[in-house]
Amino acid sequence: MPLRAIEPQRLYQQVAAQLAELIRQGEWGLGERLPPERDLAGTLGVSRPVVREAMIALELSNIVEIRPGAGTYVASANGLHSLWLQSDLDTGPSPFDLISARRIIEGETAAMAATMAGAAELAGLEEAIAKMERDIEAGTQVISNQEDGDLLFHMRLAAATRNSVMESIVQQLWEGMRRPMFAAISDRAQLPRNAKRAAGEHRVILEQVRARDPEGARRAMQDHLDRVASLLLSE
Repeated sequence: MPLRAIEPQRLYQQVAAQLAELIRQGEWGLGERLPPERDLAGTLGVSRPVVREAMIALELSNIVEIRPGAGTYVASANGLHSLWLQSDLDTGPSPFDLISARRIIEGETAAMAATMAGAAELAGLEEAIAKMERDIEAGTQVISNQEDGDLLFHMRLAAATRNSVMESIVQQLWEGMRRPMFAAISDRAQLPRNAKRAAGEHRVILEQVRARDPEGARRAMQDHLDRVASLLLSE
């Protein structure tokens, strides 16, 4: 068998693989409840968000079932499932790493836009928010759509910096949000139900950009993304 290069695993994948192996060895039997996320985080020496991501990865591989408000239960003790975690199938980057990176980068795009945006760009941002609000009312607002108002707002804000590299970076970050890991954790946290509040937060960001207040725009974007991270970690 030819040798293959060793691929570095993300931290949540390492945790998921360890838990899958323990399940295979019988540490927790079929139908048994795994320890709470906080306990696992303390035992493993990782953050709770990493454990949350590991649980989502295990659920995607059908090893566990996450029951909102009740905990996480073993759905299959078949060791073959653990091979899925070691395969080339990439479910995407850490959702919490994505939000953390967005907080830094998009905080700066908002600040830059506050100094650079002209009338046409401000109108485009207003149009993106209006589209998001219309789609929410119609029940058609989803970030997987390339014409989604949420995506349009963030991409137009990046474009308003008039820096093509910043625009490209923001686009790459949003591509990560379309991967299975982010989609699964978003669905689990019922993030789409909070879209109306997100649209309102977009308006706060736009107000700061329109007022040409870089620090206010940066803070409004960071507050917005902090709330998203908080929702992803909610029970």
